[in-house]
Amino acid sequence: MLPGQTSPSTTGTIKVMLVDDSAIVRGLVARILAEDKAITVAAQASNGEQAIAALTRSPVDVVVLDIEMPVMDGLTALPGILKAVPGIKVIMLSSLTQRGATVTFQALRAGAADYIPKPSASSEMSGAGGFKRYLIEKIKGLAARKLRPAVPSTPSPASPLTPRPATAPVQRPTAPLGPPASSANVDAVVIGSSTGGPQALFDIFAKLRTVKPRVPILITQHMPPTFTGILAEHIAMTSTLPAAEGKDGEKIVAGRVYIAPGGHHMLVEKKGADCFIRLSDAPPENFCKPAVDPMFRSASAAWGSRVMAVVLTGMGSDGGKGGAVIAQAGGHLYAQDEASCVVYGMPAAAAATGQCKAILPLSEIGDLIRKVVG
Repeated sequence: MLPGQTSPSTTGTIKVMLVDDSAIVRGLVARILAEDKAITVAAQASNGEQAIAALTRSPVDVVVLDIEMPVMDGLTALPGILKAVPGIKVIMLSSLTQRGATVTFQALRAGAADYIPKPSASSEMSGAGGFKRYLIEKIKGLAARKLRPAVPSTPSPASPLTPRPATAPVQRPTAPLGPPASSANVDAVVIGSSTGGPQALFDIFAKLRTVKPRVPILITQHMPPTFTGILAEHIAMTSTLPAAEGKDGEKIVAGRVYIAPGGHHMLVEKKGADCFIRLSDAPPENFCKPAVDPMFRSASAAWGSRVMAVVLTGMGSDGGKGGAVIAQAGGHLYAQDEASCVVYGMPAAAAATGQCKAILPLSEIGDLIRKVVG
């Protein structure tokens, strides 16, 4: 075993490997994770080469991987880690810089599941606040299936099956939800996403390369400042559509893609026949800023029944309540299905409203949006 490596965790706990050249950072993260009984730090490594070697001997469920390390950096090690343990989830430790954001997106495109801003020993995020909560949530969300109780083939009356905690029950509509979204009844598309969202968005927008959308597309992806600008650049490259962070007071026009900038909620304001972007500094909703629900509510107020909302992969419930507002106003609500999600949290919340016109695999969502906006 490597220095700091422990015995494999017991069945039902999430085994995590920490990979960082800083012993201080590894110790900080290990202490944070030790506070949660569902998580075991099963291994530690100081570079990517050590991590790959350790994984071939003792697989884990989640790797928390630093980007900049000697011998072998995180981006170089990532393919080897994914090959060593098929299905493993990798969270990149990223700095909140332009370079950090750029490299993080390269990692997401290469197969990393998520990222988290890297703490420092003196950072407020290293305490009981943001970093601790977000890291534990991300690890549990990515390895949710590991925590689900095993389902016996013949359940005993004395031991009823426990509902799966990772997803909300899907409430099926009790009445017809109207016609599906189409190019004839949609004036705007709004999309909400979180964990796994960038990869899902790239998949969708790759299908729009040969399309000139007749409606605007607005996106709220849970990301900090700098990262949302890089996301817009990647969407523009993937789709060849004009894509950028939304600017306060900017007129919304057909054929453009607007990304909610990190640190602000992006809203829609209607004035006469035109709609405009409004950036809000209101408090976080669902622990997020930007959040999906405010965008969805404002889109419903602006476009009424002629808006199509899509809730993609992500942790938490953001987008569920706002999606219900859109559906109740006669709009069109769709959610990604569990099988194609990295984390089935936000889509589950939307599905649980009973207001979705369909719950679709990611590939079909891309086809549907192409049909609607084309």
